[in-house]
Amino acid sequence: STQSTGGSTAVGLRGDGIVVLGVEKRSVPKLQDERTVRKIHKLDDHVCMAFAGLTADARILVNMARVECQSYRLTVEDPVSMSYIARHIASVKQHFTQRPGLRPFGLSTLIVGFDYDGSAHLFQTDPSGTYHEWKANAIGRSGKTVREFLEKHYTDEIAKSDEACIKLTVRALLEVVQSGGKNIELAIMRKGKPLEILDTATVEKLVEETEKERDAEAEAKKKAAGKS
Repeated sequence: STQSTGGSTAVGLRGDGIVVLGVEKRSVPKLQDERTVRKIHKLDDHVCMAFAGLTADARILVNMARVECQSYRLTVEDPVSMSYIARHIASVKQHFTQRPGLRPFGLSTLIVGFDYDGSAHLFQTDPSGTYHEWKANAIGRSGKTVREFLEKHYTDEIAKSDEACIKLTVRALLEVVQSGGKNIELAIMRKGKPLEILDTATVEKLVEETEKERDAEAEAKKKAAGKS
């Protein structure tokens, strides 16, 4: 596969009125300012991106994408559409695979946001320059495990509930993140509202609730298996 399998795991999920990004945070050295370690970036008021792979490459790509969002606004006098910015990022990546003297961008991205008509979107791009739209997906080191989990648990019912979308993202990350809330970064965007990056206390509370629900489900399954 051309997908970048390196880097921390990132999960993206789109509901009917919400998009959620969750990333596995590496533990930061004691003396480092953790605000300088960001895996989730805002590209425009209605577009947000998470990545897995080389941080320095991501910084360059994020800046290019931000400039393109503003350039589109100036030219068309409308916010950039989700498919346009996903295609633009994929095209930049593809360009770097075929020119002599350049090396490909070493990262995969998840791009989430809302179009002008209020519809939610999630796109994923690879280092090769391919891009696809998804309902839910994961990239990074444990992306395959998390994607399989999402395939089992994502339903149209969940998409209707903002809370269920957030909890499923947390639960998917907990499949591969061992140390709970302090190693998870979560960003949510609701229709017509700005991007919100949840603070550590909120994330830890969500992790606690999700773990309780997961344990209760496992207990119920055990009981059901015992009866049969």
